[in-house]
Amino acid sequence: MFFGVPYAAPPAGESRFAVPRPHPGWAGVRDAARPGPTAPQPPRGRFGRLDLFPFFGGGWERGDDYLTVNVWAPLQPGPPAPVLVFVHGGAFIAGSARGPAYDGTAFARDGVVLITVNYRLGIPGFLWLPDAPDNRGRLDVIAALRWISENASRFGGDPGNVTLSGQSAGAIIVTGIVGAPEARGLFRRVIIQSGSGTAAFTPEQAEIVTAAVGRGIGVAPTAAALGQRSDEELVDVLPRLSGLDLATVDAHDPLGGITPFSLVLDRQPAETIADLGSRAAADSGAPAMELLIGSNLDEGSLYLAPFQDLDDSTETDLRSTAARFHPAPDRLVDAYRSARPSATTAQLRVALLGDGMFGAGTRRFADAHAQVGAARTFVYEFTWRSAALDGKLGACHLMELPFVFDQIGLPALHGPGALLGTQPPPGDLAARVHATWVRFATQGDPGWPAYSQATPTVQQIGETWTQAVGPHAEEFRAWGLSALGAEPMT
Repeated sequence: MFFGVPYAAPPAGESRFAVPRPHPGWAGVRDAARPGPTAPQPPRGRFGRLDLFPFFGGGWERGDDYLTVNVWAPLQPGPPAPVLVFVHGGAFIAGSARGPAYDGTAFARDGVVLITVNYRLGIPGFLWLPDAPDNRGRLDVIAALRWISENASRFGGDPGNVTLSGQSAGAIIVTGIVGAPEARGLFRRVIIQSGSGTAAFTPEQAEIVTAAVGRGIGVAPTAAALGQRSDEELVDVLPRLSGLDLATVDAHDPLGGITPFSLVLDRQPAETIADLGSRAAADSGAPAMELLIGSNLDEGSLYLAPFQDLDDSTETDLRSTAARFHPAPDRLVDAYRSARPSATTAQLRVALLGDGMFGAGTRRFADAHAQVGAARTFVYEFTWRSAALDGKLGACHLMELPFVFDQIGLPALHGPGALLGTQPPPGDLAARVHATWVRFATQGDPGWPAYSQATPTVQQIGETWTQAVGPHAEEFRAWGLSALGAEPMT
């Protein structure tokens, strides 16, 4: 394994708001035996009653030279190995490639080169500024992909067989890279875990955040002015951005207020991918890129169960949740109640929140990609429910990650306030999930039928593995998704 390998120059001073630049190199032998610094960020080890240390580690580790990758490579020599690139989550403001849950040992053991990527976060990474390039964190990931294309063979990897993957904010970044002309040819396959193809902020929403940062720091919100401020000042203002109202006449907050940052785009990634589909017949250069995409059954519980007793959820709470995402919240609630007649108010609230942030946008991206030429789309839903937090955490956001990385043995994942709770998961589930991701990175086929508009097959992954055709059809129709065989609600 190799830690802290630079793919771009350190972003310091005003260069924090510039495009990533080539690294100047170093003299002698660079120490790659220990993890390097991380992007500046606020602490995020605790999340209410839940311990998220396995995903965020020690938080901010100081040092400018953090545009780096960590690499796990197979020990045994052999033919060039498939490469899996992982982009971490953390609401665009936290996280790094050094979280213990992202250890790539199991992938290397199974013949895959696993590479985790650090990128700029928060204000340097994603704040819209009039005198700086947009989505600088996304530009970092593309720069890392270029570096990987040029250097994968040094680690035994095949630069022609690269899978780009991400989870949560990392998955949203990946949706914004798929189809980008500057990234064409840098990867062959994509994995999107608990992301969304409709999570980008509009320029108008981004300007609301920019103005709030200017007020919070007390300077003109420009790259020239912010470049003179310290990393500590840029991190310290982040808590004051909590609760910003990003709803506009034309758009709701696509992430429901959980973060003041996202990609900033004129059009949503799902729309961009749909354009590729409409051109595929006439454009033989349209990418035939395999996609594995999915979400978790109880995504929304991560944002509720650690902070409150879900059993106290009221009808007002439920309709307020729906109103965050939908112009007709009462009809949305009625559709979910009709589809789940035995569900409690708390369960409906979790389902609405999860679909509003991730589920509906995941399905939109899957629908759009399924129309792209010869590209194959594979959809999953992770359904194994943890008994943590008195059984209320369920199959929440993050839950699939220890299984993907085959890391369920981490002690910090077990206990009454840990993600996996006190009851062990099924003995073979991690091995089977991990093997599925290895198979996809190697062959482009996870082992179940491809998803299409005619047959929207979804692999449900839990204690049992079940293939369902068009699950949650009534709920998704309420979001305006008609690919499941019916017209959308209007």
